[in-house]
Amino acid sequence: MGHREQLLAGAKRCLYERGYARTTARDIVAASGTNLASIGYHFGSKDALLTAAMIEAMNEWGETLQRTLDVDESLPPLERLQSVCDGVVASIREHRALWAASVDVFTQTDHQPELRARIADAFEAGRPGFAAMLGVAPDGPSPDTARAVGSLVLMLISGLTIQWLLDPDHAPSGADLAAALQALTAAGG
Repeated sequence: MGHREQLLAGAKRCLYERGYARTTARDIVAASGTNLASIGYHFGSKDALLTAAMIEAMNEWGETLQRTLDVDESLPPLERLQSVCDGVVASIREHRALWAASVDVFTQTDHQPELRARIADAFEAGRPGFAAMLGVAPDGPSPDTARAVGSLVLMLISGLTIQWLLDPDHAPSGADLAAALQALTAAGG
């Protein structure tokens, strides 16, 4: 493995152990067995390296998450949503460090335009898939509705993540969220 790959592996390890904001260049060098000059040579800066490492980690994690979020298409939409939320919770339990690092990285996007753009692009690309998970065809008669449904799922996953990271003893389950949406729908008329 060359210095570039060692740096990426070390930076990913630091992301999981220390988080984005608390990782220093020296931490990465220690974790990768390289030297400070390698960071500048291969990435230009520590922030660029951490951004590349976070994107690589999220891509790897995305494959795992996709398998976690596979839903039974014969279920009604609210049960599919419950399944998605329960899959997220299971993933948080299994990959807590990565979920925490992903939340940590969001706080850096004001200072990292490339990272912000990549995350925004990933959100936009994911919305149709989230809508499809719940049975709303992204290319159906109402693409705006499909985009809104995808955004709702993305919002629920984001909020669920924060709640499970901060207070897992009181965070909602997928069943709780599905019941809440059902109650809101019933109350609305």
